[in-house]
Amino acid sequence: MNIYKSFIFHSHILKNTALITSGSFILIILFGVLGMGKITNNFIESITHIFDHEITPPQINNPHFIVKQIQAVSELTTTKFVMDAIVPTSSSRKLGNWVIGETSLLYVARGEVKAGLDLSKITTDNIQVNEDTLKITLPAPKILDEKIDVNQSQVYDYNRGFLNLGPDIAPQLQEQAQRQTLVKIKETACAQQILNQANEKAVILVTQLMQTAGYQNVEVITTPSHQCL
Repeated sequence: MNIYKSFIFHSHILKNTALITSGSFILIILFGVLGMGKITNNFIESITHIFDHEITPPQINNPHFIVKQIQAVSELTTTKFVMDAIVPTSSSRKLGNWVIGETSLLYVARGEVKAGLDLSKITTDNIQVNEDTLKITLPAPKILDEKIDVNQSQVYDYNRGFLNLGPDIAPQLQEQAQRQTLVKIKETACAQQILNQANEKAVILVTQLMQTAGYQNVEVITTPSHQCL
């Protein structure tokens, strides 16, 4: 009888011990799972931070670099004026004070005048940096080119007068007509404010140039020109 009770007692202890052991094991597994979950969350969070990025405020480069960028454009042609003109020229042949023959040439010419800015003149004195704003002062505009479009020009009439007594100097008269055409076209272009137009377009082009290079806040200041011809 005592042996039986002892067996029951020991069986009860073993059962309780098994329950405690099982419970402890479950707790260990539970803590392990929770610990692994925390480690996993920390790992995921650390991986996520790898892909975090920071947008830094825009920085403006050294003014010397900006000057080189602008100077690389060299002469910036911003405005072209085209005009057709009819120019008469003539030359006489004299004998003493008497005109014995006269040659006339009528020239129909198309000329063009280009205005713009010489950006090679920009120095660091023309560049100012104020926080994230880039301020550029441009040189005064000027006439960059003037020419006769020979493909669109021609001698309309050439007459050496009575009995062709006038001097046969067509090339010289044509050259003279071309020079007069350029003078006339340039005067007209200046009267129509070609240099002011060049300044206005330069502001747009230089702003676009610098924004394309990465400078978002650009202020362009023009310099008026008081001499067109």
